[in-house]
Amino acid sequence: MASLYTIDASVFLNAFNPYEAGHEDSNRLLARLQEQATPIIVPTLLLPEVAAAVSRGREDEDLARKFAASLFRLPHLVWVPLDNTLAQQAADVAAQHRLRGSDAVYAAVALRFGSTLVTLDREQRQRVAEVLTAHSPAEALVEVA
Repeated sequence: MASLYTIDASVFLNAFNPYEAGHEDSNRLLARLQEQATPIIVPTLLLPEVAAAVSRGREDEDLARKFAASLFRLPHLVWVPLDNTLAQQAADVAAQHRLRGSDAVYAAVALRFGSTLVTLDREQRQRVAEVLTAHSPAEALVEVA
């Protein structure tokens, strides 16, 4: 059985911006997972995160909306609603591992589904390493190759 992945907003945004360091790894990872039809399990929080980053960074709200909508239509993304249960799990993960709120949501999703967390945030990867597998895009690429 293929591995499951939870990929946070930093990786999607990095793949979107060809001028960022690491863009190639993020882009190749997402493309490879799509080619393999590997499920990517993400919280609905991903949508406002990417829309906000694109709108603020590019000062283009139309582009931000289009990017978020294009992610929402990807067939291999499995959307997990940020409901009361997930919010409580994320709060517990945040408290236990000293994570920022959005980072804890992605970690809680990865824990719930037994998926590998993929993020560019080194601190997040280190803080959850004792309870789940967390990789950078480059590390995940090696795994899916």
